[in-house]
Amino acid sequence: MTVGLLGRGDELERLRAVVDEARTGSGRAVVVRGEPGIGKTALLAEATRSLRGVRLVRADGYEAESSIAYAALHRLVAPWRDATDRLPAPHRQALRTVLGLDAGRAPDRFGVGLGVLELLAALGRDGPLVVVVDDLHRVDAESAAVLAFVARRLGAEPVAVLLACRDDPRLDATTAGIPTLLLQGLDAESAARLLVSRFDEHVDPLVVARVVRATGGNPLALVDLAHDLTARELHESGLAEEPVPVGRHLQAHYLAQVRGAAPDVRTWLLVAAADSTGNLDLVRRACTGLGVAPGAAETAEELGLVELGTTATFRHPLVRAAAYGAAPGGQRRRVHAALAAAAHADGSAELAAWHAARATVGVDADVADRLEAVADAAGARGGFVSRARVLGRAAELTPPGSQRDRRRVAAAEAAVAAGAARIGASLLDDLPSGLARNDADADVAAPEDGNGEAAGTEGAADRVLRARVVAVRVALGLFTSDPDVVTRAAADMLDAAALLHGTDPAREQHALVRAFEHAVAADRALRGTSLPELGRRLEAGAAVRPGPTSDVLRALGSLVLQDQAAAVPALRRGMAALDALDDQHVLAYVIAGAAVATALWDLRGRDAWLARVTRAARDAGSLQALDTCLWVSSLAELTGGTPRRAAQHLQQVRELRHAIGHDGEHVVDVARLAWADAPRDQVLRAAADARRAGFGGVEASALAALAVHDLAEGRYRDAYATLAPLVDEPSLRLTPLQVPDLVEAAVRSGRAQETGRHVDRLEAVARANGSPWARGTALRCRALLSEGEEAGERFAASARALDEAGAVVDAARSRLLHGELLRRRRRRAEARELLRAAEDVFDAAGATAFGRRARAELTATGAGPGDARASRRSPLTAREETVARLAADGGTNVEIGATLFISAHTVDYHLRKVFHKLDVSSRRQLRERLADGTP
Repeated sequence: MTVGLLGRGDELERLRAVVDEARTGSGRAVVVRGEPGIGKTALLAEATRSLRGVRLVRADGYEAESSIAYAALHRLVAPWRDATDRLPAPHRQALRTVLGLDAGRAPDRFGVGLGVLELLAALGRDGPLVVVVDDLHRVDAESAAVLAFVARRLGAEPVAVLLACRDDPRLDATTAGIPTLLLQGLDAESAARLLVSRFDEHVDPLVVARVVRATGGNPLALVDLAHDLTARELHESGLAEEPVPVGRHLQAHYLAQVRGAAPDVRTWLLVAAADSTGNLDLVRRACTGLGVAPGAAETAEELGLVELGTTATFRHPLVRAAAYGAAPGGQRRRVHAALAAAAHADGSAELAAWHAARATVGVDADVADRLEAVADAAGARGGFVSRARVLGRAAELTPPGSQRDRRRVAAAEAAVAAGAARIGASLLDDLPSGLARNDADADVAAPEDGNGEAAGTEGAADRVLRARVVAVRVALGLFTSDPDVVTRAAADMLDAAALLHGTDPAREQHALVRAFEHAVAADRALRGTSLPELGRRLEAGAAVRPGPTSDVLRALGSLVLQDQAAAVPALRRGMAALDALDDQHVLAYVIAGAAVATALWDLRGRDAWLARVTRAARDAGSLQALDTCLWVSSLAELTGGTPRRAAQHLQQVRELRHAIGHDGEHVVDVARLAWADAPRDQVLRAAADARRAGFGGVEASALAALAVHDLAEGRYRDAYATLAPLVDEPSLRLTPLQVPDLVEAAVRSGRAQETGRHVDRLEAVARANGSPWARGTALRCRALLSEGEEAGERFAASARALDEAGAVVDAARSRLLHGELLRRRRRRAEARELLRAAEDVFDAAGATAFGRRARAELTATGAGPGDARASRRSPLTAREETVARLAADGGTNVEIGATLFISAHTVDYHLRKVFHKLDVSSRRQLRERLADGTP
């Protein structure tokens, strides 16, 4: 009877169902979790036994590789290395870089995941494929993240992924979003049958029941007891007052077995346990170096402690733990030193460094240097978690001083890059108090001018290191959404810039750009500094070093300090500098570029910038940057764009969050909630929650969107009450863009006399920047203050200018206002033409409240029910609509797959469904169908 399979019929069927799904071309995955010895390995083996027409590949985890970035992935992909050459360029480059086949910029681990997904999909075309990974808890962090990514994103690929790991809460984040099969102990009847079957003699049922309870039904514990005890000994154990030897006691039992072995066998077991990869050649070379007699491995196998094959496998994790724990520390270190020497001779620098670190007591500068080289290699392949852990260990082995501190800070930076907040925080906690303190306690003074002395009296290297610590603390606080950090992040980055002044001008300027971006996020919740102070620091920072960042800082400083019309020249130079950057550098300026383009009222320029940085983030495989790009794009679409496109960007954020194991269903853009007709109280609560979390910019965007919804619904007084404080109090995010809405609310609520200064200001901006978007909105505002034919002419001119700008919803709003004016003047036929045009745009753009208003106006003109058309409802799912629109925009299947983190094969599957539902047969027909405002 196979250990652990008795009573596992339901679990076995579930795993076989996953494999069968792969046979039918539907990719599925499952992670099997449970305590050691519960039967995970046996279950995986039985589920994949005798697979006909299905290829099986394994990549199990080993502790010795757990700090070597992409070690498990290397073993997984190695048999198909040549097949990577046939992948699309971004996926091919990502895989070849992490496998060490090509040099290049370190890819994001999820970009690597997409490459593996495409590789498996390509291999699946030759027949179903089953990927099995046992001991996922021992797999290096980067490989585990990639494997989990693939497991979550399987769709229409003939691939099954079966993962197994201990039931450890530390793995929850890694396996989030993957269906889980939690193995418990066997039920009492099955456990009793398993135990009794291992004895030739009769075993008393009362003793069996007690042993089953004591083991919790753990199959391997039951089998081991039967293996190690006679029936009489089991009776004595089961009836005695002492605990049945399981758990801690079973480990002691194994420890006794190890200690009872001959010295050479104990040493061989220790080497195999210290190695953990099961590499028999490596173990043999290390044992030779230690003088272990030949035949020790075979004796260990005869004792039932290991199984020898292509690798060495311990009978139970507790046997390995006993073999390692039985040896004193000095002996373990000698064994690790022997393994380090063997790995070095084999050319495995990373494994050699890992064992050398285990062999070291106290500090060792040479080993620390070797570990840093390993960490650098991991970072070059995008293995930031491994880099953080290895650098952290290198710091421990480094003598006290600046080198140790530098390594700890670099490790914390790598942890931030990997999103490993807990690791990063613990690394910072180990820094000396002078470096670890919050910068608010550091009494850092801002430089008086662009050429002044560096702040403070400490050494330049120390100031740079302290500035890096500040940046890491800010990043960690933002990652955990700490309100105190969010609201003070801009001030903290200004402190970091002051520390860098006169020492590292490039870092100083980038710290100032970050300060601006954090100020945008905090907006009116900003603490620790002020907008005037921020603006002055930005302008001063522009002087410390010429170049593109200098032009950007001057643009941002002008945006903060000057009237928008006066700021136009600096803004244009800043945007030109951003446009001239190569794609490798644009991701450092995502929010800054969007802010500058928006301040210029350059809608097409803003769209082009956001499309460019989004593409750059995808090409670089940087999901953290991509998340930011998509969020900013979604928010931007609500001013000058369309709610439907905002929703599409938000759907891509959800796809991204699903891909990395987060709960994407709860991703909410509060501003879009207002456009989507969410209840007013819900929007206000969400906005207040955002403010409490420190994100004042989110609150301001939500309130502005709610005011626009009020305008659409005719609640002009409510809209005015919301917008007036937003416009009157300076803001980095919204103030100029909300002037047209404030003017409409004021005019419609009887406050026209209050709007003159705002309209004059908007017209001055339009003259200064020549933007058709600014000109069109200014014309609409002036039309609202005009009478008779002059008003109509200005509404018409506004719509034409906004059409030129590409601001389709704004243009439709001008036509709506014009149509309403004509209806009031009883020119109903002309009004209907404008109102129908506006209605079509609102429906296609997802501006539902304005669509209702247009239909109400149409009805008031005397239009029949057929003329006032109901809003269209799409027959497509959210995923299908996103795929359809990306395809209509000209995206290839590979490009769409990269956008949504699915394989090109799955994209093809969704497109076939879209074509069927919409009754189209080509992408050209799809493009025409969507251009009509459908589905």
